[in-house]
Amino acid sequence: MKFNTKVIHGGQIKEKGYGAVMPPIYQTSTYAQTKPGEHQGYEYSRTHNPTRTALENSIASIENGKHGLAFSSGLAAIDAVLKLFEPGDEIISTNDLYGGSYRLFDKVFKKFGLNFIFSDLQDINQISKLISDKTKMIWVETPTNPMMNLIDIKSIAELSKQHKILLSVDNTFATPFLQKPLDLGADIVMHSATKYLAGHSDVILGALVVKDSELADKLYFLQNSTGATCGPMDSFLTLRGIKTLHVRMERHCLNAKKIVEFLSNHERVDKIYWPGIESHPNHQLAKSQMKDFGGMVSFTTKDGDFKSVQEITSKLKVFTLAESLGGVESLANHPASMTHASIPRDLREKTGVVDSLIRLSVGIEDHEDLINDLKQAIN
Repeated sequence: MKFNTKVIHGGQIKEKGYGAVMPPIYQTSTYAQTKPGEHQGYEYSRTHNPTRTALENSIASIENGKHGLAFSSGLAAIDAVLKLFEPGDEIISTNDLYGGSYRLFDKVFKKFGLNFIFSDLQDINQISKLISDKTKMIWVETPTNPMMNLIDIKSIAELSKQHKILLSVDNTFATPFLQKPLDLGADIVMHSATKYLAGHSDVILGALVVKDSELADKLYFLQNSTGATCGPMDSFLTLRGIKTLHVRMERHCLNAKKIVEFLSNHERVDKIYWPGIESHPNHQLAKSQMKDFGGMVSFTTKDGDFKSVQEITSKLKVFTLAESLGGVESLANHPASMTHASIPRDLREKTGVVDSLIRLSVGIEDHEDLINDLKQAIN
């Protein structure tokens, strides 16, 4: 089954009760049993819910995985992965990381004895030097948030298998439409499904996908035991969003390309971060690892200060100044004061998250309206 068909039919079974085309919203906490311990596959909705099952099957299908798990948020999904480990274990992660992930790593799990090493994972030789007998996982974002750096998933997967450690990939920015980490050798794929998968800025939801059944069982145990699961309504909305993922991503990518062309010719714009530009250091990797270059674009202004960013973002009319990304509407974000404020200033500036950086989540509106909005704001 091709991807464009999978997003609509992948992993789904026909509803037996009344033949509903969309999986119904099973808004129930518990299920009747015929005898003690005998039920029809469902007993309590923290453990399983038919609407959530439909979503989990769908996400597993489009990521070419075997097992999907849906959570109350992307961070809840990451939380479950980190609970696979024990005090003293080491995790290697990119130093160009989403602020919420960094906060969870450094401020929460670090005090429970997990050790995190943040490094530039674009250099495969550097990773080899960091691995020790205590290393249990490599955590990758690609493209990274917000600097749009790419990391070679296949090369790191080969390295992780040599050392018998897990490789987890945050695939939120690329989505399975553009990139399939499991096919490249990753063990776990994570999504903040709040973003592109749901696609309409009306859901908070996270997901994990794996191929290995033993690993899946460990994660299912943690999902049920800790209880950070999503509800049936959010499952339904995300499943509905996935059905248009392919057509939305095509427009996101096209609009991003048009906006990058505009920014490239504007005298007030300094650096542009988007893997589709030939001058991007990871452009060739992007061409080989991704189907297209995505709808996320970051850039800096030549003014180089927070004041100029405030002036530009406050004048936007079609773009909305807000956190998050991946919805049908275009958003503008100032990472240093918003999504990445939890990262210490000196650390984030080393990776390029400076005060003059603006991150755009390019929506699916008419690209001319988006360009005109940026033009009037930047001018």
